[in-house]
Amino acid sequence: MSATSEDAALAGVSPALVLLHGGGPGVDAGSNWESVRSRFSDEFRCLAPDLLGFGTQIAGSAGIKGPRAWAMARARQVLDILDRHGLERVHLVGNSAAGGAAALALLSVAPDRIERAVVMGGAGTGPLPPAIPFYDDPTKSSMRAALSRLVADESVHDELLDELTDIRMRQALSPGAESAFRSMFADVTGGPPPIDLTKIVNPVLALHGECDRVSPVEVSERLVDALPDARLEVVAGAGHWIHVDRPDEFCSLVGEFLSA
Repeated sequence: MSATSEDAALAGVSPALVLLHGGGPGVDAGSNWESVRSRFSDEFRCLAPDLLGFGTQIAGSAGIKGPRAWAMARARQVLDILDRHGLERVHLVGNSAAGGAAALALLSVAPDRIERAVVMGGAGTGPLPPAIPFYDDPTKSSMRAALSRLVADESVHDELLDELTDIRMRQALSPGAESAFRSMFADVTGGPPPIDLTKIVNPVLALHGECDRVSPVEVSERLVDALPDARLEVVAGAGHWIHVDRPDEFCSLVGEFLSA
């Protein structure tokens, strides 16, 4: 976690909001939440940590294998952060297969530490991807193509995607990044049991982009059907990155739900 994130978490008053980034190659918290972080900081104390296996948190993540093990390890990581800051209860926003899955894991193991949670893009509850993005062809054009799939219309975000391509190339090729990333999507037997979604009692808002090219809306529909206290908002015109394609609507939906 950056010094800025920690300072923001300690300065201000409650409520606290933990932003858990997505799981693409080379991702980090800062670049993932750039489009909306400052807007949430007006209303919440925001923490935006790099999750295990990404950004500043690659070292020390060896030995974790499979999506369920990674989700639980990240849940423990977030609990350690809350304890370090003396935060008893927080809101969560979890993005996709990394942050969303970690949010669900947190809700399952420590419901008393979470007020409300927003999860995006199916929260990693869909099938494993058929191929590992970027690393089978670790080139700049491959990274650009992987990022382009995350928005509804890449022509609208050309400058941003070019900038993120350079940032993520550097981070994706850092020591240990590839082996960590591949292990996140390993189809393993054993390990932690699947999360029992029917026992998650906290209020959950699931957001899904209408034009998501990574995970179909049906994944979030099944997720919401399984959760006891959840609703789904499908954001028109948005891709997998709702917060980039439709930042105003994203912030309004999240803010209204967390303040209810």
